[in-house]
Amino acid sequence: MSDTATLSATFQISIPKAVRQARHWKAGQEFAFVPKGTGVLLIPVPSPGDLKGLAKGANPADFRDRSDRA
Repeated sequence: MSDTATLSATFQISIPKAVRQARHWKAGQEFAFVPKGTGVLLIPVPSPGDLKGLAKGANPADFRDRSDRA
């Protein structure tokens, strides 16, 4: 994808339609900006529902805290 956008006088950028559709992004979705070299990564913030079940099967018995480290 080589779509581009221009920063407006009010410091806003419209994400090109092709990018929004390819990523299934909707109006009102929240994003995080992560500095990376000379650029910025635009990362969608997951909703709580998207995270449900993410740690399913995790075993807390194998948890290491700071006192376990050398």
